[in-house]
Amino acid sequence: MRLSLDTSTLSCSLALVARDGSVVEEVVLGPPHRQSDVLPSAIEELLARHRVALSSLDGFVVGLGPGSFTGLRIGLATLKGLAYALEKPLVGVSSLAALALDSPAGVELFTCAVVKKGELYLGRYVNDSLAPIGGEGRGEGKSVQLLSAETWLTVEAFAELLKQTPAARAVGPALIDYRSRLLALGVPEAQLLAHPSISSAVALARLAALPATYRKQDVFALEPHYLRGSGAEENPKFPPLPGVEPKARLKEE
Repeated sequence: MRLSLDTSTLSCSLALVARDGSVVEEVVLGPPHRQSDVLPSAIEELLARHRVALSSLDGFVVGLGPGSFTGLRIGLATLKGLAYALEKPLVGVSSLAALALDSPAGVELFTCAVVKKGELYLGRYVNDSLAPIGGEGRGEGKSVQLLSAETWLTVEAFAELLKQTPAARAVGPALIDYRSRLLALGVPEAQLLAHPSISSAVALARLAALPATYRKQDVFALEPHYLRGSGAEENPKFPPLPGVEPKARLKEE
């Protein structure tokens, strides 16, 4: 059994998932709850409800984003601490890939999350799952195909991309913020799916290949999937320190 967590948005998705991918329980905690306040007790209560000891878990799965800088740090720090203390494996999965797994199969998917005002993160995927579960679009398999490297772009550029690929569908938390703006820019409403609106911890667990053994180096090396610097890092009033490479932690393609 594995404990899976995504904190890439303001809503935290937490799940207990069996080895065969079946869901023991999934919990979603949204605003006004603060993730840093509720996450430790939410994990403890989830395990207690099912009489599962932390020490009996096979390992942990965490969403690496891209998404909220603060949220990603909270989620990864929490599971890194548990993995290190218990000597259990920890793996990270793209939060945009998790959105794709919960989306309709067989079509090009634009999975998107908010960067900041007027911008969004973008993943281009195909869900290769064979069939939906419960009619909600969740695939019974655990396969998604990345069509191009995850990136970020403006809302206007995203609108043009959608209009150029009319068969594609867009999903994700960025549509909560930008749906009306995309419609005003001429994007057909049929391209903008209402669900999924957050990255699911269940989808993360189904996509993850959990190692059989714990390696401390792997846990320490795991980093959030930062595609660009934070607003603080890009503020011209606070230039980088001499000799320190700016954006050194950004993922290298």
